[in-house]
Amino acid sequence: MVIDLAQVFAGLVLLLVAGDLLVRGAISCGLKLRVPAIIIGLTIVAFGTSAPELFVTIQASLEGAPGIAVGNVIGSNIANVLLVLGVPALLAPMSDHSPETKRNYEIMMLVTLVTVALCMFSPLTWWQGALLLAMLAGFLFYNYRSAMSARANGADDGDDMEELEDGDPTLPDWKIAALILGGLIGLPIGADFIVDGARGIALGFGVSDTAIGLTLVALGTSLPELATTVMAAMRGRADLAIGNVIGSNVFNLLCILGVAASMGAIEIPAEAFRMNLLFMIVAGAALAPFVWLHYNLGKVIGGAFVAAYAIYVFLAMATGASAQVGAAPA
Repeated sequence: MVIDLAQVFAGLVLLLVAGDLLVRGAISCGLKLRVPAIIIGLTIVAFGTSAPELFVTIQASLEGAPGIAVGNVIGSNIANVLLVLGVPALLAPMSDHSPETKRNYEIMMLVTLVTVALCMFSPLTWWQGALLLAMLAGFLFYNYRSAMSARANGADDGDDMEELEDGDPTLPDWKIAALILGGLIGLPIGADFIVDGARGIALGFGVSDTAIGLTLVALGTSLPELATTVMAAMRGRADLAIGNVIGSNVFNLLCILGVAASMGAIEIPAEAFRMNLLFMIVAGAALAPFVWLHYNLGKVIGGAFVAAYAIYVFLAMATGASAQVGAAPA
């Protein structure tokens, strides 16, 4: 058990470091090639923050652990709303009046409902994956058009550049290549460590792979979003904090499940339908008052979000233990 925990911890560290290397290298490359900031933000930054979830999901699918693959995505989306927004709200109240956030939130809820509907046709195969990736392309194109329209109307590019502060266009080409290569090598290795360790932990605690994917793995892979959101909230940028969560949730469902399903069929564990997909919908719906009605996301609500996440983790582990007992041979 100690070895499994150490393996998961080492995998998480490697994922975070490799993801940061990949983002820094890719942003620097984009800036050196004079790619517009909005394009870098919508593609490289979005991919980079979701890279840990992507590689863990692909690795789990290849190793025949669909519970970790699917649980990681569902659990990450739940953690993004309840924990990644709950913790910053405890530090600084947030309020977002951006119409763009409202539109993207509506897209997030639509994507969530579509994904849940697709999961009912288990396993997820290439055609569901192609549909999800097509929706991702539409989402990116919509945001690109919106950003270019705002720029044409005189909007400031400063907000876009704030998200690209890790990039350095003056880096030599070999350093940029080394950063990107280091990230691409480290991510799958870290994902392999996590999947192997998580399966050992599930066996040791007597719970299902799905429960570990929904909790431990999902929490670990959500750390980049948590760090980004805390910093945005501390700078008084609620639009970036909430927008980061919405964008990450959309990217998780469309890109991660889309890519994984396109590479091979993914069985949806029955356990996922008992509570977790519904909880993902409810967690997303909990943001409605703060996006549509512009209520403040303050300390009381932040505390409620964090408490709700703690309850969810307890229920997920309890359900996972029951499922494992039910699956045990007589």
